[in-house]
Formats: sequence, C-alpha cells, structure tokens
Amino acid sequence: QVQPVESGGGLVQPGGSLRLSCAAAGFTLDYYAIAWFRQAPGKEREGVSCISSSDGSTYYADSVKGRFTISRDSAKNTVYLQMNSLKPEDTAVYYCAADELFRVCELKIYEYDYWGQGTQVTVSS
Repeated sequence: QVQPVESGGGLVQPGGSLRLSCAAAGFTLDYYAIAWFRQAPGKEREGVSCISSSDGSTYYADSVKGRFTISRDSAKNTVYLQMNSLKPEDTAVYYCAADELFRVCELKIYEYDYWGQGTQVTVSS
C-alpha cells in the first residue's frame, strides 16, 4: 500500500525554520513525483512545491520561492521540505502527496494519487 507519512511540523517564530519530511511506506519515492500542499483554516488546499520523478526537476509556488527548498534522499526514501524565513501566513497543515505517473511534476491536486495525513505548521510569536 502506497502511503506517504509526514513529520517535522511544529510551532516556530516568524523568521524561523522548519524541515518537513515525507517518508515512503510501501513504495520507492524515486518513481513518484512528490509534492507538498498546504491548507490553512477556511482556505482551499494549495500547492507549495514538487519534485519530479522523471528528471528531478523542482517547482515552487511564488509565495515560497526563495524561502523553501524541496529535496529527495533516495537512500532514506524520503523527501524533505526545508522552510526558512517563515511567515505567519505559512501557518497551515502541510500534506505530502505522491503522483504515480513518471513525469515532470506540477502543483495540480488532481494529479496526485496518494496523500499523507498532514502535519501542522504554526508560525507565531
């Protein structure tokens, strides 16, 4: 069974950093495009970043470009989202999702087949 598992969320002050992890249970991450989405209270789920299965290319939403970095550790079968210079508006539940097709990733919710349970990130002083 394909199941992404997120970890690493928590409470951080504005300007701080967190690193989220997406571990693979039951599948090899290298063969899947992996994306991070987030959903704040009362708002729609939005794409944050993704990393492609086909060529390892990455993509970022404009709101996080230059602050967040997505990476893949094949040996650990884990994808990370390093989040720096965090802002209160980054507060949300962050979800890891896997797309089983071998292609360049996009931040389109409907393209992702498997979803984790989410991890809460709160940016507040």
